[in-house]
Amino acid sequence: MFEELCALEKTHTWDLVDLPSRKTPIGCKWIYKIKTRSDGSIVRYKARIVAKGFTQEYDIDYEETFAPAARLTYVRSLLVVAVVRHWPLFQMDVKNVFLNGDLAEEVYMHPPRIFSFFKASLSPPSCFIWA
Repeated sequence: MFEELCALEKTHTWDLVDLPSRKTPIGCKWIYKIKTRSDGSIVRYKARIVAKGFTQEYDIDYEETFAPAARLTYVRSLLVVAVVRHWPLFQMDVKNVFLNGDLAEEVYMHPPRIFSFFKASLSPPSCFIWA
């Protein structure tokens, strides 16, 4: 959890602000996962914070949704072209890639409970604004 909070702080993902009137903050929760090798040994413990977006209402809290995804047939076609033309293929992983996007609107979220350990005190009307 500490690594996740440090990454969020480093990328200036949010600001701690007072909650404006007529705004309803959404909640958040931690998702835990154990990353293992093929033999079952543990590589590391992972934690990420997610917003409880299911509490938002369309046309009140947000206007549109979009999740870009490639169709599997397109990916396979691209791989075939690369093999036929002898192009080198590479794989990469970007840590915290979801933090690199920009939001068009302001999203207010309750701070995670663990956050009070890192910041001296949070008054109840305080919340995060995702930038």
